[in-house]
Amino acid sequence: MYWCKLNNYRVALIATLTFTFCLSACQPDLKETGSDMKYFDLKAYFKAKVSKLSTQNRPVLKTVTHNGVTETKTISINNWERELNMFSESDINKPAWKDSYSVQNTAGGSLIYIAKDPELQTREIIINKDKDKVKSILIFNHTKNILYETNEKLTYVPDSVYRIEKSQHVKLMGSNQYDIKGIFN
Repeated sequence: MYWCKLNNYRVALIATLTFTFCLSACQPDLKETGSDMKYFDLKAYFKAKVSKLSTQNRPVLKTVTHNGVTETKTISINNWERELNMFSESDINKPAWKDSYSVQNTAGGSLIYIAKDPELQTREIIINKDKDKVKSILIFNHTKNILYETNEKLTYVPDSVYRIEKSQHVKLMGSNQYDIKGIFN
């Protein structure tokens, strides 16, 4: 019967998909809880900020510069989670990275995390505090592979300003410079 004769490609594809689904179903969920956090919890911090900013609905004076062309507008941000996503995604509390950053506490109240491995995207985080209150967060990210290289400097000052400075070079496409600055009104 012709319908029973599957070619080798179909059999291999079905076997691979079945194996992949079974393997992924057997893996336990890795959860990051507050007690397991070794470093400052950027995800939780920005989740709280997103919630606060979403309820306040404060207008923002937003300036976007792309390759020297600048536009400034006063706007209401409808999706703060997306707006501050680069900050949240710079969180270094991953189980595999628990010993990947050196930690420095300065006398002035700053907390500094520096990547030990040059392959990690988040290279440095500087959190300036006054007692337990965050005064500012500065994040340096770097990504490099055979296709592109990206440098990011992210600055967040609570209830004041956020800024994303990004330079990117993509092979065969050239370079781009971005500067996004939001000032809370």
